Amino acid sequence: MKRIRKGALAAVLALGALGAGAANAQVKALVGGRLVDGFGGTPIADSVIVVDGDRIEAVGTQGEVEIPEGAEIISTEGMTVLPGLWDMHVHLMLVGHADYAHWDKTYLPVFESTIMPAAAEQLLMAGVTSARDLGAPLEASLAIREALARGDVPGPTLYVSGPFIQHEPYPGTEAFRWGVAGADDARAKVRRLAEAGVDVIKLIDQDQMTMDEVEAVVDEAHAHGLPVVAHSHRPEEIRRGIAAGIDCFEHTGLGTAPEYPDDVYELMKGRANTLFWTPTISPLLLYEYTRDGFGERLDDPRWRLGLPDEIAADVRESLRHPERLPYYQLMPRRRPTLARKFQQMRDSGAVLLIGTDSGVPLNFHSDATWRELDTWVHRFGVPVMEAIQAATYWPAVHMGVIDDVGTVSPGKYADIIAVRGDVLSHIALLQDVDLVIKHGRRYK
Repeated sequence: MKRIRKGALAAVLALGALGAGAANAQVKALVGGRLVDGFGGTPIADSVIVVDGDRIEAVGTQGEVEIPEGAEIISTEGMTVLPGLWDMHVHLMLVGHADYAHWDKTYLPVFESTIMPAAAEQLLMAGVTSARDLGAPLEASLAIREALARGDVPGPTLYVSGPFIQHEPYPGTEAFRWGVAGADDARAKVRRLAEAGVDVIKLIDQDQMTMDEVEAVVDEAHAHGLPVVAHSHRPEEIRRGIAAGIDCFEHTGLGTAPEYPDDVYELMKGRANTLFWTPTISPLLLYEYTRDGFGERLDDPRWRLGLPDEIAADVRESLRHPERLPYYQLMPRRRPTLARKFQQMRDSGAVLLIGTDSGVPLNFHSDATWRELDTWVHRFGVPVMEAIQAATYWPAVHMGVIDDVGTVSPGKYADIIAVRGDVLSHIALLQDVDLVIKHGRRYK
């Protein structure tokens, strides 16, 4: 075993990483960076992280952590080191195209073979090592999840819902939206999903269902050990969801309403510390960000990664005039309401999670997650450490996998990213992740 003193790292690197050389050696040591480990405590300067296979073996500082002979040394000097990020609301079957009807009709046959693998790789290259995919054809969802788990396709560890559950599918969406007709049918649909092996059940438009149907969905899901997430666009969706015991709401809803109604807010507070919420707030600011901030993002090659040229060209053409998209027409009226509603979420005691709705129009997997973090910090004043935990620690808690992921600590999977610079002062540095390790394998 070797101890590496602070200041001796360059000499070690010059020896060729102690003879390891391979980018995916069995034993790795990340040495020199400032570690933000996900627990929310004081960052660890001059950190050392020893990875053996797919797990973290040791975490500490230079001079105290022993590094096995032959380990591959990866310098993280000058970097912030963090747990791999989570994105709790992604759509792998979408990659930013503006016309849903055209997209579904044209590309449904290649969701599994082409679209979803490309989206998964884009997320991983952005530092997202775990993601929750909420809404896609069942067979494709399960297939891509297993391909990612085997390492056949680069991408995050995936947790899938398969199809949405709702009162009646929108025309043309039956492949990934399942309607229910009565409580018995609701239970049967959830049972079918659970027995197929999904990780979570997703509800939408539950205010159009009977209360018996909503309760049947939630009860059956919980009987199979599955959490239930539900849209929160309208007050009655929230009322019914809370009454039925759903686990997590999605989106900052209520359209142009200035705030959550008093009775809804009281229900939210009644679930303090037990209700999770994924605001997906940055897409509501996305059009103005692209128009006024950085329109060149439409030409960024990272969102095209893995996509055939003709599909990427179709996406780009659909976004030629984003100002004309109905998807964004109400945003100027919604934008002034966001700060109040976001603060109500925080004040209610709900546990907020980073999720982005990535894949919806103009919202690319390659940059969605860092923009959500940046929006929380700079637009709504969330402390950086709190925002980082919402993208690392708390998603792992919610999904019941905190013993395996969510922090950089011994015994957990080696899901680790590193970014050159001080992320705690400049959260937007996450737009360029320098190092991505998932389950001990280095992808970037």
